[in-house]
Amino acid sequence: MILSSLVLSWLWAESVDARASRRWLGRAASMPCTDASSSTLRHAVVVLGYGNTGESANLVNRFRVRAGIRSLDPAADNLLVLCGGPVHSSTSEAVIMQRYARERLGYAGPTVLDTTSRSTRENIAHAIPLIEHADTIAIVSNAPHAEMGREILWHERPDLAAGLVRGAEHRLGEAPVLKILGALRATYAKRTALWRRSSRSITPGPRPPRP
Repeated sequence: MILSSLVLSWLWAESVDARASRRWLGRAASMPCTDASSSTLRHAVVVLGYGNTGESANLVNRFRVRAGIRSLDPAADNLLVLCGGPVHSSTSEAVIMQRYARERLGYAGPTVLDTTSRSTRENIAHAIPLIEHADTIAIVSNAPHAEMGREILWHERPDLAAGLVRGAEHRLGEAPVLKILGALRATYAKRTALWRRSSRSITPGPRPPRP
């Protein structure tokens, strides 16, 4: 009974996660890749931080950084944007994530940091000036949280949101506990006013095209 309940919970969370990874994408997500003769695509990956005590990246931030790095486009001119201020530590989440990316994962590519944001809305607001140049944008977190980030960008800057593409945070069978917790939190937020309060601006932009 317990095992079957756990399996059902995992399958439900996988479904929630998969659907979230496909919502609020832009036109760029359905456009064909440019040919080799065209200029190099500029791709920005925005990783949303999670409250982190201490100086080492916690489980959630380690997952998000790994997902962010694998969301980079090998054929593009990439920029990794790490977002998060010092919410639960004297060191910002962005700095902690950068340290993990460089020291533990060996990432040496271009990186910029938002070290002052304290919420998802601030993550996106502070990232906007850093990704103005991008042709395509992936917002990365656990999938439901990334969905919220994309929705915020659509309401704040629909011109930039048109370039939204999927991140690589959803993989079948990966991080099942994080998926279940994320699915529960997102489901609760959407059934209450929490999601709307977190994701909507005073003057919302247009909805994106359906995937």
